[in-house]
Amino acid sequence: MSRPVILGVIFALLATSSSLAQAADAQTNKIIRVGFNPGPYKEQFEKGVVPFLQAKGYTVEFKDFSDGIQVNDAVARGNIEANIMQHPVYLKSVNERLGIDNIGIVQVPTPPMGLYSAKIKQLAKPEAGTTVSVPNQPSNEYRAALVLQSLGWIKIDPKSDPATFSQRNISENPYKIVLKEMDNAQQVRALPDVDYGLIQGNFAVSSGMKLASALKLEDPTSNFINVVTIAGKNKDAQFAKDIIAGYHSAEFKNYIHGQSQYSGYLLPDYFK
Repeated sequence: MSRPVILGVIFALLATSSSLAQAADAQTNKIIRVGFNPGPYKEQFEKGVVPFLQAKGYTVEFKDFSDGIQVNDAVARGNIEANIMQHPVYLKSVNERLGIDNIGIVQVPTPPMGLYSAKIKQLAKPEAGTTVSVPNQPSNEYRAALVLQSLGWIKIDPKSDPATFSQRNISENPYKIVLKEMDNAQQVRALPDVDYGLIQGNFAVSSGMKLASALKLEDPTSNFINVVTIAGKNKDAQFAKDIIAGYHSAEFKNYIHGQSQYSGYLLPDYFK
């Protein structure tokens, strides 16, 4: 074995050992490190759940990530204990892509995807060639297509898999709507450049948009309510049980019900 290869193996082992040591230290000292993407979930967790966890002796640390792949990889490697930023369909697609076993343990209040426009104030039959921006991730493009289908603008092949969805799965497009795929974070800025944008709720509200300003909100479905995600190996860990208890607590429910900015959110079943 050559010297560069040996050094590469050594560095990989050291990195793995460091991650394992950090994870072990976090559990010994009751530290919960939680990762987030842009959106409302950090504030929900910080103000509605963290006080519950602190009362149980935990220290909570926040980590910000720019995309969903990095934050899921960090959970799988033990660099953080949990993330709060994704729905189960997206989680499944990332697990398959990375070959990891992250799991959702509890749903969280989630702003729905909405159809927005900077040009059009009232929904009407679309003109031929109408442009609609959609997320460039298969599962979220599927969500966008469902909204368009609910309006009667397109039809989706009923055999479509949300995790691998593409525009090839659109079976009918009578108005010749042009779907422009783009990064979620760019959709709000690009809204003046298209006729409509189907924008995920977290990116809309984090940009100051009101859910009430949407021309159409997606229909509620549990597959697209976001979840707290942890590594599968930690499903029985005490910190996971305590996070679940924090979300189920009366304090968290009272916090959500008492904040007007969460009006219109998709709420988990434990709110009923």
